[in-house]
Amino acid sequence: MTIHPARSTDLAIDPDILGRWSSRSFTGEALPISDLMIMIEAARWAPSAFNAQPWHFIHARRGSPSWDGLVALINPFNRSWAQHAAALIFVASKTTRTTSTGTVLASRSHSFDAGAAWALLAMQATKMGWAVHPMQGFDQEQAPQVLGLPDGWKLEIAIAVGRRGDGTGLSEDLKAREKPSQRKPITDISSEGRFPPALI
Repeated sequence: MTIHPARSTDLAIDPDILGRWSSRSFTGEALPISDLMIMIEAARWAPSAFNAQPWHFIHARRGSPSWDGLVALINPFNRSWAQHAAALIFVASKTTRTTSTGTVLASRSHSFDAGAAWALLAMQATKMGWAVHPMQGFDQEQAPQVLGLPDGWKLEIAIAVGRRGDGTGLSEDLKAREKPSQRKPITDISSEGRFPPALI
């Protein structure tokens, strides 16, 4: 069993996995571009079907020319805390793949593959002492246009990155939620041979 403040696992795992949780409180410390690139480098090595690597990371650090534009895409609730992050990253996935003969096919795994890349980014950030918080709450209609997304690409998620803070600046409701979340028992998420009738 692996134990982390407010968390424990059913079986022993890498403690960095347990140590990653989605904070909404950030210190305001700047994120060096070198650290951001290391996180994206980790994501670059994610597995993908046919090694298509169907992901792209659009990022802005606080104070950069692109910052205000990316912050404006976040919905008001998330923006209230995400605007204090050190960086924002939007993850896009390519919805098609091109075969070795040049045939363009629909990709059935682009979202799954981009999710694998996000997971590696998150783990690298955690190992470096940075907190990451993924968000679906952004302007789904305007974001592709503002970010210059080509046809055939889908925005999957936005990510806030920063040093975890002490809750200062959060509403009382968000302060109460500023702690690691729990997970279902392993027996609820896995089964041998077939899907269990009890969960249907």
